[in-house]
Amino acid sequence: MPFSDFVLALKDNPYFGAGFGLVGVGTVLAVARKGAQFGLVAFRRHYMITLEVPSKDKSYQWLLNWVSHHAKHTQHLSVETSYLQHESGRVSTKFDFVPSVGNHFIWYRRKWIRIERSRETQVIDLNTGTPWESVTFTALGTDREIFFNILQEARELALQQQEGKTLMYTAVGAEWRQFGFPRRRRPLSSVVLEKGVSERLVQDVKEFINNSKCTALAGELEYSICLLSLSDHSLSDDRLNHLLSVAPQQSIILLEDVDAAFISRDLAAENPAAYQGMGRLTFSGLLNALDGVASTEARIVFMTTNYVDRLDPALVRPGRVDLKQYVGHCSRWQLSCMFQRFYPEQPPAAAERFAEQALAVSKQISAAQVQGHFMLYKMDPEGAISNISSILL
Repeated sequence: MPFSDFVLALKDNPYFGAGFGLVGVGTVLAVARKGAQFGLVAFRRHYMITLEVPSKDKSYQWLLNWVSHHAKHTQHLSVETSYLQHESGRVSTKFDFVPSVGNHFIWYRRKWIRIERSRETQVIDLNTGTPWESVTFTALGTDREIFFNILQEARELALQQQEGKTLMYTAVGAEWRQFGFPRRRRPLSSVVLEKGVSERLVQDVKEFINNSKCTALAGELEYSICLLSLSDHSLSDDRLNHLLSVAPQQSIILLEDVDAAFISRDLAAENPAAYQGMGRLTFSGLLNALDGVASTEARIVFMTTNYVDRLDPALVRPGRVDLKQYVGHCSRWQLSCMFQRFYPEQPPAAAERFAEQALAVSKQISAAQVQGHFMLYKMDPEGAISNISSILL
């Protein structure tokens, strides 16, 4: 059979014609699909701009709050709860709504922006145990300025919420995490120390700041506070050194009761069995970490102790500790000032009478005892004076 006749026979065959048609349609659809995918990739690469922010980045939480303010009509939300229990036992709870995992769209500066919040189910942060997250912003165009504007607005919004307040941080794993609510900044005059002590502390810190060329503070110390317990058995030399080196700038690192974590080497030599197993942190590790903080700017370490005689001389030597201040029992001047602060409508003579009678009861009265005594007689200043003998009960 000639080849031309064979082709004509196949052409007239209905089975072959149907199969050829299906193959043709399938080929066309496959090519169209590939073309559409290639076109979409090319369009996104050349005509769209994308910004990805991982959850480890400082601006991550800022951006979630910013989206919450701009996407007010979104119906897909997640809740973040802040919890704080006061010393009185009262509990304060704050609920913040942030965009949930998924896609969200907002209209910003005459542009539609798609915001995708994603969460990895197989990957977690080993330090916090939380799933790894990221938020991705996608907009038309190639101008990065829109993302700079969003980041700047998110930062300003976060600072407005913290303005005039003191932030508290606590060590969680290898990082510092904000603890509780931002607290209303407490004026220095609300703490009554011996005459000249507050002024001396502030002057020393300001001189340190000026020497560090830190100009962010004007007139007063607007520092955050980082709480760190040296008696934590999970605290090692490496972790302490890391925490002190990554502490937030413009912060006070508070190490309370340092005598509970370490003892003088002389005491340890006298009775080594009594001081075994006090933790993984070594004394030399603490000294190295403190020396590292001394070389950084805008971080100040405060150490407190009730037993200064137990501290090793190497810990408090000049150059490592710049200022030592003893805060003891209340003096006559302190007692008088505390009375006037608590009862501002009372004359100075009443405050002097209170101070005189308090010292007649005992020469060793703490500020906490005085504060507790005043709380028993909130509206009765005369009762606070006449019943001063009960302050030691």
